Order: sequence, then structure tokens, then C-alpha cells
Amino acid sequence: MTMKTKITKTKIAGIEFGSFVCNASGPNDSTLEELEAIVNSASSAIIFKSCTIEPRKGNDEPRYVRLPYGSIQSMGLPNLGYKEYIKFASQLRKHDKPIVASIAGLCIDDYVKMVRAFQDSDVDLIEVNLSCPNLEGKSQVGYDFRQTEEILRRIIGLGDKLVGLKLPPYYEPVHNQKMAKLVEKYKVSFITCINSVGNTLVIDPELEAPVIKPKRGFGGLCGEYIKPIALANVRVFYELLKDKVSIFGVGGVGSGVDAFEFLLAGADVVQVATTFEKEGASCFERINRELEGILQRKGYNSVQEVKGKLKY
Repeated sequence: MTMKTKITKTKIAGIEFGSFVCNASGPNDSTLEELEAIVNSASSAIIFKSCTIEPRKGNDEPRYVRLPYGSIQSMGLPNLGYKEYIKFASQLRKHDKPIVASIAGLCIDDYVKMVRAFQDSDVDLIEVNLSCPNLEGKSQVGYDFRQTEEILRRIIGLGDKLVGLKLPPYYEPVHNQKMAKLVEKYKVSFITCINSVGNTLVIDPELEAPVIKPKRGFGGLCGEYIKPIALANVRVFYELLKDKVSIFGVGGVGSGVDAFEFLLAGADVVQVATTFEKEGASCFERINRELEGILQRKGYNSVQEVKGKLKY
């Protein structure tokens, strides 16, 4: 079903989204069957799994474990390879929802090749993932500002489709400022913040061992645990960039209250990952309905009346 609710209707980089809530690149979006389930849900967009040049099986199991307030994972980018997602885009184009490709290169040339390919595809937006924390021997590109600038220099302007960045969590304002300057310099159209919090460790005290296998148990923390970090990053980037750049907020969105908090911080749309994995596709309609209720109770007629209006 396609959301037609006007009160939560919004835009990312000029592209209309039928509601404030959509899926995140990550869980349940790797295969055509999974993507069609998203099409038939109340998610306001169809966001693909971050893809690489070649198909990847990902890391060894167990690599995803649910926790009381989220999850820890070290998936290792399992995906079907970018060519399959280009095919999926053409098959899903008939549906009235924005399609967002997400790409994760293992080197700069990978990013260039995939951005160029998706520029000639049926997607609406291209999300460049600079923040996967779970590849053996690979650092997160989003923490290397020189490498990030080199990637942006080579991928921006390859076509008319708008390009955005999926960013890691930043913990120092100077790092947000450095990234914001690059976003402005290269006219990046949107940012997605944040990806999971990397290098976290959860131990099973009975087994006396980590709960996941890859990287000796170190993985990305997701869900409610990371919401304060995600809100802070959305807020700082909103203050730095204002309305020059659209913002996807992601990290711990499990209710309409969570979505409303991201809206106050300055997000244009929230993406849902961990709750989607736990609850299934019905979560999108529930979260959006709860958000509508909050807006109506407070007397707001649109999300635009609230966006970024955090009170001090």
C-alpha cells in the first residue's frame, strides 16, 4: 500500500515521500521478494541493501543478534552485487514510491563505477555508504576526510540523479564541521545519519564468549541504544547545513515518539532498520500513524511546521 497521508508528507532533495517513515538500507531489502514486501508496505520509499561490485555472502554466522534495546551485528555487506539492484530498480519502477540505491565500494574506483551505473538506472536517489563498520581490515571511509573528498570529487556530476552520503556517527563537533564543509563544497543532496555504532562488544556471560562470531565479537550496535547519538548527529548537521541538504534520520526509530524527536532535531524523513527486522513491514504504518496522532494532538498540520523547531 502507498501512504497518501498529507500531514506527514515530506521531501528528500525535492523527491516527494508519501510519509515521514521508510525502510533503511540493511535488513530485509536484499532480494526482489524482500523489496516487493517493502513496496506493499507503508514505507514511503524503497531503499535497497548497500551493494558492492561483486556479490558477497557476508561474514560468518552468528552475525546478527537481537538485544533488549536493539541489536548487534557484523553482517559484512551480504548482497547480490550492484547489477542485480539495477535490474530490480527497473522491475519496481512501476510503483509510485521513490527508489533509493545504496552503494558501498571497497575502493574509490568501485564507488565511481557504481554511481555511474546507477545514474543510468531507474532509481531516484543514490545513497553512497561511507560508514560500514563491519568489513575485516577496512576502516570507515567517513572518518577519513581526505579519502571522502577524493570520492566526492570523482562521483559528483556523473549524471543528473541526486547523490547523498550515509555517514557514521561523529562524536566531536569538529568532525561534523569537516563533513558539513565537504557536503556543501560538493553540493551533496542529502545525508543519512547515522549508521550503526561500530566497535561495540556484547558478551554472553554464561558462554563466556561474544554473542557474534565475526571480528572476535566486535560489531555495530543498532536500535534504541544509539538513538541519542543519532539525534545529536541529525541536530548538529541540521544546524550546520539548515535546508541546503535533506536529512534522513536513522538509529532507534521504533515509535511515533521517536520519529517526532527526529523531526524536532531536523530530519526530513526517518529510516527504520532494527524495528523493521524485529516487527516486520507493519511497523511503517504503525510508526507513521503514531506520528500523525502526535502532530494532530499538538495542533500541527504538517511535518514542515515542526522540522528543526527544537526549543531551548
